[in-house]
Order: sequence, then C-alpha cells, then structure tokens
Amino acid sequence: MKAYIFPGQGSQFPGMGKDLYEDPKSKELFEKANEVLGFRITDIMFDGTEEELKQTNVTQPAIFLHSVILARSLGGYFEPDMVAGHSLGEFSALVAAGALTFEDGLRLVSARANAMQRACEIQPSTMAAILGLDDYTVEEVCQMVSEIVVPANYNCPGQLVISGSIEGVDKACILLTERGAKRALKLNVSGAFHSPLMEAARVELENAIHATEVKPPICPIYQNIDAKPHTDPEIIKQNLIAQLTGPVRWTQTVKRMLEDGATSFTEVGPGNVLQGLVKKVDRSVETISAKA
Repeated sequence: MKAYIFPGQGSQFPGMGKDLYEDPKSKELFEKANEVLGFRITDIMFDGTEEELKQTNVTQPAIFLHSVILARSLGGYFEPDMVAGHSLGEFSALVAAGALTFEDGLRLVSARANAMQRACEIQPSTMAAILGLDDYTVEEVCQMVSEIVVPANYNCPGQLVISGSIEGVDKACILLTERGAKRALKLNVSGAFHSPLMEAARVELENAIHATEVKPPICPIYQNIDAKPHTDPEIIKQNLIAQLTGPVRWTQTVKRMLEDGATSFTEVGPGNVLQGLVKKVDRSVETISAKA
C-alpha cells in the first residue's frame, strides 16, 4: 500500500518551486496563490533569501504551495492508499486528498501562520530537540518542571522536540541532559508551537476551520493529534484545531501506517526530512521523493 507524506515547517529552501512554475498548469496555481494571499509569494520562494523564507507567514504557505502543486503535477501517478502530514503538512495532505479545495487550504494555512505569529508575540517562548532519550523520560521530566514545557513533536525514536516558555525549556534541557540526553538543542524558531502557548492561535483558527467546507478525502488521513486514520470531515476539523496546542505524534503515525499495510512512503514537498524520520522508525521500508 502506498503512503504519501507531506512535510512541515523547516523544509523550505531558497528557489523552492521554481522548476514547477515552468509548467503552465502549475504556474496558474502559483499565480492564483499570489492573488489569494495578496502578495507575490512566488517572488520570495524563487528569489528570496533564506531569512525572508523563515518568516512564518511566508514559510507555511510556501511549503504548502510546493507540496500541493507538486502533488497535482503527478497527475495519475498520485494514487495514495493513505496520507499524512507533519504539522503544517496535514493541510497539504488534505488538499492533495481532495478534502479541501486549493484556495480554502491556502486561506487556512495563511490564517494559521498569521495566528501562530501573533501568539508568539504574546509571550517569549521556544522549542528544543532532545536526542538520545526515550519518550517516557522526556515526558516525565517535562511534568517535573513548574513552568510551561511539553512534548511537541514525536519525530522518531530517540528524537522528541519539547516546546514551552523559555524558562521551562531551559530547565527541562538541563534536567534531560542530566538524565542522559545526547543533545538538548535549542531550535531557531519564533515560538512554542504545539504547546498551550498557542491557545490564542487555536481559538483564532477554530472559527476559520468551522467556516470552511471539508469533504471526505479519497483515502484515510492519519492525523497528528491521535495518529489514527480519519475520513469523517467533522472529526478531521476537530483534529486540525486540536493540533495547534497538541503534539505531533509522527513516530506513532508512521508505526500505525505500517501496521495498516503501508509498504512505501512517498514524500511530497521540499526536502527529504520525513523520509529520514520514517527510516528511523523502520529501516527496511521503501521511501521515495516525489518528482514532477
């Protein structure tokens, strides 16, 4: 069975999508995106600097566009039995699987990015990657810290990202290093994604999601919040809303997809980060980069 997976924030790079723009149908979608967003995101994607691409209100729509337009360019070769996306990638997966229209997906991603940016400005916060420890130990230490700090991204065995206030993350990093973490690496991000500090963004996005039509996808989508397959539009909506303040259970998602019969994972979007994470869950499984 074929699984198609869609990357999240951090997979962007200068020049992304420029090759896709040469195709007339893809060009039409890029220009539609410029119109919907109200600025020429293609100028930043194709010719902008790494720093310009790092702005959340640019990064998230840019990755979404690259992923969705690449999926569209595959035509009849895009035949998923199941899909999943890492954080932001969940929106790309839903558009590719027909649950959201291109325009609605882009509007939601833009609203999400702007809401997250505003939430980051309310309170200084951060994230850190914890390498070389089991999930239980990381969860236990986060609960010991009095300030806000929670597990945010279960990326693969031995790699769990924590998220919270600067003080909470700093304290947790010290304790986790003492517990034997190989590294506790602070990330260059603008805030505490997938933590309670994104509550303002969750409330803001909730209204936008409820106002958007979601149709049953052409195949099950395995969602971040519970790592389970879903096709019911109302459940999909609720899980999208919960995702902003809840963890990305990527390790659990990949394991569940494998249990349900996935034999290959095709990454659709910029980079190959997700292929590496899948391989750390199961080294024997086939991983592929989608090519236009």
